[in-house]
Amino acid sequence: MTATAPLGRRAAAEFVGTGALVAVVVGSGIQATRLSQDVGVQLLANSTATVFGLGVLIALLGPVSGAHFNPVVTLAVWVADRRSHDGSGTGDPRGASAGTHAREVAVHVAAQTAGAICGAVLADAMFAEPLVRWSGHERSAPHLWLGEVVATAGLIVLVLGLPRVRRAHLAPVAVAAYIGSAYWFTSSTSFANPAVTVGRAFTDTFAGIAPGSVPMFVVAQLAGLAVGLALFGLLFGMRLGRSAAAVAGPAPTPPRPREGSARP
Repeated sequence: MTATAPLGRRAAAEFVGTGALVAVVVGSGIQATRLSQDVGVQLLANSTATVFGLGVLIALLGPVSGAHFNPVVTLAVWVADRRSHDGSGTGDPRGASAGTHAREVAVHVAAQTAGAICGAVLADAMFAEPLVRWSGHERSAPHLWLGEVVATAGLIVLVLGLPRVRRAHLAPVAVAAYIGSAYWFTSSTSFANPAVTVGRAFTDTFAGIAPGSVPMFVVAQLAGLAVGLALFGLLFGMRLGRSAAAVAGPAPTPPRPREGSARP
């Protein structure tokens, strides 16, 4: 991870950002079902709120933590960092830096998952729903799992590809737009996020997912992570650079040497 903020602050940003994202997804879903009986209109309202909410959160918290809000994005960035430390592109699992990165991944994923659960509970509270009620919305079918593989793979290619083509500053718009479109072109409505998937199991509302459907969704998302990394390697070259570590922007440019300073 290349973010310069302390790990605790980054974890707090991931907790707050993921929680806010789930609150937007769940809350807008509840509001949509109360305002319209048309499922198409409900999905339109839900996806539109998600696009705007996600874009704002990435723009605001990207400079703090990279605005991952998603374990598969954190894992993809970790892979990018490991490969950038090894010129062969195979990664080096040994050494202090690899251990530090693994610790950061664990902290980020825990913060994202806890934030997602709290976000679902918060949304339920705002609409006077039971704070915790397991969702009864079964989402268990091969075509839905395929939708999750596609949605997640596309997200990973986008997140890692933007810095490679020097467009990282467009992440708030590009990532939000991709998720909004994937709501509609995937059969699963593009969860593409293990933490959010877990959080949405805690609410028996429009955006919920039955606990029994969660494991296969997460498996499909991890498969999408692998596919996304492979596609990124195919499209942009196998070696992944450290600039992919922050979703919302590239790593800072090193300062130029002062005049008269010694040069190697």
